[in-house]
Amino acid sequence: MLGLDNRIKRMKTIKFVGDEIWQKNFAAAVRQNVNNYFKERGISTKGNLVLLSQTVAMLALYIVPFILLLTTAMTTWLALAMTIIMGIGMAGIGMCVMHDAVHGSYSNKEWINKIMAGTMYLLGSNVFNWKIQHNVMHHAYTNIEGYDEDIAVSSVIRLSQFAPVKKIHYYQHILAFFFYGLLTITKLTNDFVQLARYNKEGITRKFNINPTMEYAKMVVIKLIYLFVLIGLPLLFTRFAWWQVLLGFVIMHWAAGCILSTVFQMAHVVEGAEQFEPDADGIIHTEWAVNEVRTTSDFARNNLLLNWYVGGLNFQIEHHLFPNVCHVHYRKIAPIVEKTAKEFGLFYNQKPSFIAALGSHVRRLKQLGQQQIVQA
Repeated sequence: MLGLDNRIKRMKTIKFVGDEIWQKNFAAAVRQNVNNYFKERGISTKGNLVLLSQTVAMLALYIVPFILLLTTAMTTWLALAMTIIMGIGMAGIGMCVMHDAVHGSYSNKEWINKIMAGTMYLLGSNVFNWKIQHNVMHHAYTNIEGYDEDIAVSSVIRLSQFAPVKKIHYYQHILAFFFYGLLTITKLTNDFVQLARYNKEGITRKFNINPTMEYAKMVVIKLIYLFVLIGLPLLFTRFAWWQVLLGFVIMHWAAGCILSTVFQMAHVVEGAEQFEPDADGIIHTEWAVNEVRTTSDFARNNLLLNWYVGGLNFQIEHHLFPNVCHVHYRKIAPIVEKTAKEFGLFYNQKPSFIAALGSHVRRLKQLGQQQIVQA
């Protein structure tokens, strides 16, 4: 990552400059073609009843098992199953509800988007931090070294081809999924470190955020979260304290592994490119072209997967049109693909979940053993 003092300065100067006229023409064409789809059908780009059903289902997957844990006598193994289901629901909330809401694509009404964005607190995390890390850093600078925080996950996993290779990376294609599972639980504390970094970089001021109030809100919300998820089971169930903590960790690990794996299968796979800005802070690619080159779709015809992951298997469409709700991605994907091919632009698509997962594992192995391969 770039130093704290100069990263925010460079963020202001980095530019996407298409060196060829076709790149600007592609950006205009794909925008017009997709806009025409909605205009011709007279439909909103925001959510619909499908999104509402997803919201209810994901909240139920998370909340109902928890209520059963608190109110029903059950065996340890059944309780374990409940915590895993909660983790699946937690990940579903993040992918199907919170994600669209933070992008402002859940509803035409801003107050609804704010309420649904607040489901992030059910994951124990912070909305402002997510907006900066995901909406700003990731979407504006996808797969750009030093800017996209999603390819700088931790020192134990190498997701960027420009990052230093360490010995621990050699087996990362095997170990990565364990570390992926730590995503949401580590956010309980890492949110404070992340907010401190954003404050030092001047990002909180840029977005008119009072850091003291944000810290206070973060502390209060996380304490409430821990009391509900850990305190209530200690008070109302027969399980020992270590069993409650273990269930809490398992729930988070299930959610974190699902979220991280789905996110990374869209950007750290074969065919998804990574870039560095030149000395003048320029990426010699039009922004829309960069989004296609750095992103991948997968399992587009898997209706159940598409429903559960909130359209995150249509990442090319999501990156080009983040303000369009995911319920529309399956319909606009052929339009985007056709337009890309008309301009000779490679449209990276993996036919199935297994194919995408295999491609991700192979890319992890390549990144972890890059120096040896190059030698």
